[in-house]
Amino acid sequence: MSGSIQDTFFEECEELLEATDEGLSAIEGGNHDPEVVNAVFRAVHSIKGGAGAFGLDELVAFAHRFETVFDEVRANRMELDEPLIQLLLRSCDHLYNLVAVARDGGETDEAHHNMLIEALDKYIPEEEEDLTFEPMGLGGPMDIGAIDIPQVATEETYQIHFRPLKDMYSTGNEPIFLFQALKEMGELNIELDVMELPGFDSIDPEESYLSWNLTLVTTEARSTVEAVFEFVEGLCELSIEGAGDADADAAALAALEAAFGGAPADPTPVVEQTAMVEETPAAPFEQPVPATKPEATPDVSGAKPAAPKAENSKSEQRGPNPTLRVDLERVDRLINAVGELIINHSMLAQQIANLDVADVRDVETELEGFKNLARDIQEGVMSIRAQPVKPLFQRMARIVREASSATGKTCKLVTEGENTEVDKTVIERLADPLTHILRNAVDHGIEKPEDREGANKNRIGEIRLTASHRSGSVCIEVKDDGAGVNRPRVKQIAIEKGLIPENAELSDAEIDNLLFAPGFSTAKEVSNLSGRGVGMDVVKNAVTGLGGRINITSNPGKGSTFTIILPLTLAVMDGMVVSVADQTMVVPITSIVETMRGNDDMINNLGSDGTLLSIRGSFVPICDVAGALGLRKEDNDHPPGVYLLVETETGQRSALAVDDIHDQRQVVIKSLDGVCGEIAGVAAATILGDGKIAMILDPESILAASPAVGAFDTERRMSNAS
Repeated sequence: MSGSIQDTFFEECEELLEATDEGLSAIEGGNHDPEVVNAVFRAVHSIKGGAGAFGLDELVAFAHRFETVFDEVRANRMELDEPLIQLLLRSCDHLYNLVAVARDGGETDEAHHNMLIEALDKYIPEEEEDLTFEPMGLGGPMDIGAIDIPQVATEETYQIHFRPLKDMYSTGNEPIFLFQALKEMGELNIELDVMELPGFDSIDPEESYLSWNLTLVTTEARSTVEAVFEFVEGLCELSIEGAGDADADAAALAALEAAFGGAPADPTPVVEQTAMVEETPAAPFEQPVPATKPEATPDVSGAKPAAPKAENSKSEQRGPNPTLRVDLERVDRLINAVGELIINHSMLAQQIANLDVADVRDVETELEGFKNLARDIQEGVMSIRAQPVKPLFQRMARIVREASSATGKTCKLVTEGENTEVDKTVIERLADPLTHILRNAVDHGIEKPEDREGANKNRIGEIRLTASHRSGSVCIEVKDDGAGVNRPRVKQIAIEKGLIPENAELSDAEIDNLLFAPGFSTAKEVSNLSGRGVGMDVVKNAVTGLGGRINITSNPGKGSTFTIILPLTLAVMDGMVVSVADQTMVVPITSIVETMRGNDDMINNLGSDGTLLSIRGSFVPICDVAGALGLRKEDNDHPPGVYLLVETETGQRSALAVDDIHDQRQVVIKSLDGVCGEIAGVAAATILGDGKIAMILDPESILAASPAVGAFDTERRMSNAS
C-alpha cells in the first residue's frame, strides 16, 4: 500500500512541478500577479509537505528554502528582479532532479546542490532579534513604575480535537507523525475517542472512525501549534481551544489602556476554530479549498486574519473536473482491442461483399453503422492517450537554461501551441530528438552576446518552439534567431569526412541536410554539448522511427528552422492501398502529394539507369517500387502505370510507380520488431479485410536506394555545376 501511495505522490509532484515551472515562466515574462506568485508558493509548499510524509529530508530541506524565499516575495518584502527570477528557475530545475532521484534512485550533484542552497540563503532574512522598548516622555510627569504590566505566561494549555478523514490516510499522512511534532513542543496528553466506531460487522476498512482529544501544555505560540496541522488542512476535522499568546497580548493591552486612563478592555472570548472539510475528496498532497467558510468574526486577538477568497456565484460548479488515474498498460490493451475491432469490421465487410446474395442493402446499412461506431470508439480511445505537449515543452525550457549556462550564452525559449494534443508514446519518444535540436541551437545557432550586439541583435537569443496540427499530422518547429548554417564550412567538413566528393555541386537545401549525416559535427572541441559526432543523425533516426520526417531551412545571419512532421498516433494511420507486383501494400497518406495515371508522353528516359516523369513542365525521377523491393527486375521498359508523387526530406519530389490504387483507408499498424529482421523499404505491417497481411512501405528508404533517383540527382548537380 505504501508503495502505491508513494507512486501517487510522485505523480502529483510531476503536476506540481509543472505548475511551478509554468508560474515561474509567467513571472519571467513579466506577469507578477499575486495569484501567480501564490500558485507557485502553494505548489512548492505541497511538494514539501508530501516529501516530509515519506522522510525525503533532502527534498524537504531544499523545498523549504525555496518556499521561504518565495514567501518573502509573496509578502512584498522582496522584489522579483532578474537575478532572483533566474535563481528561482534554476531552483525549480533542481527540484525536478531531487524528485527524480527520490523516485528512481541515484545521487544529486552535491556541488550544484550546495551552490543553490547558498544562493537561496542569501535571500532569506536572518531571525529578527527581540525588540526592547524604552519608555518615552509624553510631556508630563508619569510614574512608569506604577504601571503594572503583566508578564506573558510561560506556558499555555491547548485543547485539541482531531479527527482525520479517510482521504488523509490515502495521501500518506499518519496521525502519529503529528502527535510526535506536538510532543516536541511540551507536555502532551492523548485520549482516543472510539464513540463513532461501529460494530465489527459494519466496519468499512477504508473509512475513518477514530478521533483524538489532545491536551498540550507548551510555551510555543498558537500559530506554531496550528502549523503542525497545515499539511492536513482540509483532510481532517480540527479544533484548537486555548488563548495562547493572544490572551497575554490582550491582557497586556487592557493593562496599558487602564494605566493611560482609557476604558478597560474587555477581551473577546477566543472563537473556536474548526477546519471545514469539503465533500469532494481532495487531490493527494494538495491543500483543497474549503467548500464552506465560517462567517467572519471580528478578531481582536492579534492573530493574522486569513485572506478572504472570492465567492463564485455558481458554487456548485467549483472545483476541478474529476479525473481517473488508469494504468497505461490497460489503455494499451484497450487500444489493441480497438485495432482488432477495426480489422474484424474490414473482414466482415469483405465477407459480405463476397456473398452471392441478391439484396444485402439492409446488412450493408447495419455494417455502415457498425463502422461508424467502431470509428467513434477508436477516436475516443485514442483521445485517452492524447496529451498536450505542454509538459514536454516545459522540460525543454530546462534544457535551454542548462545549455545556456554551459555555453556562457543568454537564451530564452518561447513556446506556442502548448495545448496541441499528441499520442503519449509520440511525446515520450520525441523528448530526445528535441533535446538534441535545442542544444544544437544554443551551441551552434545562437551567437555570443557580444557577437549579437555587433550584428545589431538583442543580446538575448530567442528560440521559438511551436506545435500545431496540420492535415492529420502534428508539426513541431524549432526556430532560432542565430547565425544560421555556415554552408561553406559545412560543405568543407563533409568533404574532409568523405561524405561527398570534392567537386560535388550541392543546393543550399542539400548542404543544410548534410547536418543529418552520421558522424557529422562542426564543433572544433569536444564539450558536454557537442563535438562527439553524435547528434543530428540521432535526431533523424528517432523521427524516422516515429514514422515522421524532418527538414531544415536556414537563412544566414537570420537563423535556422527545424521542422518535424509526425503522425498523431503510432497505432492507426491513414494509408493508400496499392498493388505492387501482385502484392497488396500500403503507402502512408502523409507522404503522398498527389496521385496520377501516366501515359507514354509523360515518360522520358534518363540515360540507361532511369526514367523521368513529366509533370506540368517539370521532371521528377521515377522509382519502380516493385524493382526497389526486389519483386521484379527494375528497368525502364515497364509500361506506364499509376504514380504516387511524394516529397523527400530535402524538398525534392519523386514518383513511386505502382500497378494500381485500390482505395484509401485507415489501417492498424503492426510492428515487425521481434517477428522478422529489418526489411529495406518496409516500415511496418497491417492486416487487411480479407485477412491477408500487407506491408506498410517507407517511401524515404525506397527512394534513397533507387538508382533512378540517384542518377537524376547526379545529372542535376552536373547541370548546376555547368
